[in-house]
Amino acid sequence: MDWAVITKMNERKQIKNCIVDGPMALDVAVSREAAEIKKVFSPVAGNADIIVQGDISASNATAKSLIYLAGAKACGIVVGAKKPVVMLSRSDSPETKFNSIVLGAVAVEEL
Repeated sequence: MDWAVITKMNERKQIKNCIVDGPMALDVAVSREAAEIKKVFSPVAGNADIIVQGDISASNATAKSLIYLAGAKACGIVVGAKKPVVMLSRSDSPETKFNSIVLGAVAVEEL
């Protein structure tokens, strides 16, 4: 349901300066080759900057995989609270902790 709501918000121009598509398999979202093989044609396919997932467990597994297996840079905040909540893991690098604090500061400006 979330993807349908987000897609509709994008169609209504409530989400600005981005392209929204989904649902989309992770391999298609991050690999143009996978998208071509599966015949998924979207400007997002193989080029996703943000991946929205259905629950925190799936999100955590994907994020940790990207960080530890692919060298991804990370940061995290909880969205929807009255004030930004920085989301950290005990094993996060100093860079990830810094990035999370910066994202929280940017989010404050948007409130």
